[in-house]
Amino acid sequence: MAEPGGPRRQSLPFLLLYALAAAGGAIAYVPFLTIWLPGRMTQLAGAADVQMLGYVTFFGAIAASLGGIGFGWLSDRTGNRRGWVLTGLALTVALLLAVPLAQDIWRLVAIIVAWQLALNMMLGPLAAWAGDSVPDAQKGLLGGLLAFSPALGAWSGALVTWPGLVPIEARLLVIAALVAVAVLPVLLLGRPRAFADLTAPPPQRAAGESAPRPTGPAVRMWLARLLVQIAEAALFAYLYFWFRSIDPDMHDSEKAGLFSIALTLAVPIALLSGRWADRHDRPFRPLVVSAAVSGLGMVGMALAAIPDAAKASYLLFGIATTVFLSLHASQTLRILPRSDRRGRDLGIFNLTNTVPSLIMPWLTISLVPGFGFDALFLLLAGLTGVAVLLLATMPRTR
Repeated sequence: MAEPGGPRRQSLPFLLLYALAAAGGAIAYVPFLTIWLPGRMTQLAGAADVQMLGYVTFFGAIAASLGGIGFGWLSDRTGNRRGWVLTGLALTVALLLAVPLAQDIWRLVAIIVAWQLALNMMLGPLAAWAGDSVPDAQKGLLGGLLAFSPALGAWSGALVTWPGLVPIEARLLVIAALVAVAVLPVLLLGRPRAFADLTAPPPQRAAGESAPRPTGPAVRMWLARLLVQIAEAALFAYLYFWFRSIDPDMHDSEKAGLFSIALTLAVPIALLSGRWADRHDRPFRPLVVSAAVSGLGMVGMALAAIPDAAKASYLLFGIATTVFLSLHASQTLRILPRSDRRGRDLGIFNLTNTVPSLIMPWLTISLVPGFGFDALFLLLAGLTGVAVLLLATMPRTR
């Protein structure tokens, strides 16, 4: 228990174990969705692989949206975050191992839909657990630590695609084992300090008083993340095909390695930015800067005429977007004060992660065949510019 009047700080061991568990989610989906799935899609669908990947992404995003809200709400109702995380972990691992059993497109879609539900059974309650445990004064640090999640996801992708290291047929087995190793420690060893105000029920409303509506900062944060996530989702799903269009001879390990470099460089930047935000009590300033740099990276990708320039622009985009999303995830907890609805509300915020996957395939299918990836990147840069304006004009909120 935190002592009354004492320092309001969560223990560093718990924060580190929590960050490792959050990284387990990225380890589950980054190598699978960016490397394994597109390759398998090409095997099953041939020349229609880009279009079919769009359909798989679409149905998977619907499942993730429903799972995030539903399982977050259930963890609120039961008050048992750990139990839901553990069950989701077990199902996520089992379904990863079942994916190779799909020998046609629609069976693959069915398994991925079930896998997305299981993954969000794990991740939804896990996100709410941070809101239950981390005070505002450490939310910048938490965001910096969360930058390890995509980095570890990318490192796992580089590991399983390293030539000669892991046989192709064993890749999903290795990924499933890594997910379990990442998530189990916080469930077995995590002992967070309790802060009564973070889990206190909201004040009782008077008879006839309506429930409070979403605040302006919450709406702005939701919209800003949605716009940035549309860009991130497009690159996440189609990075494999974009690099193939730039350099057809690029090996899978090189794609995964470039992805890893961007996410690795983002870690120290996010940590420094998060600590700066905590020390100066400016939680949203790093979000404005990182979103602006992300937009510049996409403009560079659209205008790049040679592979090296395209890769450098992608690195700028990847670093800035990772910093933005990591810090945004932690600062969102600051503006969702109702502990009894934290899991559900974070599930609604999780729509900013999943709704882009419903929008992005149709944008890509509409633009890329006729106008190329350049037109898509310029459109996405414009959307990110709107996110910058939303955050830059937001009033300071504790």
